[in-house]
Amino acid sequence: QVQLVESGGGLVEPGGSLRLSCAASGKLASIWAMGWYRQAPGKQRELVAMITDNGNTNYGNFVKGRFTISRDNQKWTVFLEMNSLNISDTAVYLCNAGNGGSYYGNVQESDHWGQGIQVTVSS
Repeated sequence: QVQLVESGGGLVEPGGSLRLSCAASGKLASIWAMGWYRQAPGKQRELVAMITDNGNTNYGNFVKGRFTISRDNQKWTVFLEMNSLNISDTAVYLCNAGNGGSYYGNVQESDHWGQGIQVTVSS
């Protein structure tokens, strides 16, 4: 089993920044990519950003250069730096760890998920 623990969400004003972290533990040998999805009320879950074990990254189209994903391979931790946040970024952000499809936006039954962390952008 793989456990994912997220931290760093909260409330921020439009234009502000937040940094999310996700630490993985457990049986990690099969994990190729880690990153973040998000789900807003009434909307489908969507890719935010993913990063592979050798540092390749993939971002959702809506990111438009505002977010940066990085990882500490020694600590099996990924970080999401989010800047220029707007109200439409309000969602539950979920950490994902998988061995293929989720990097490209195609989640798999074998993927592992964190419990999710709330990000609220509001004035």
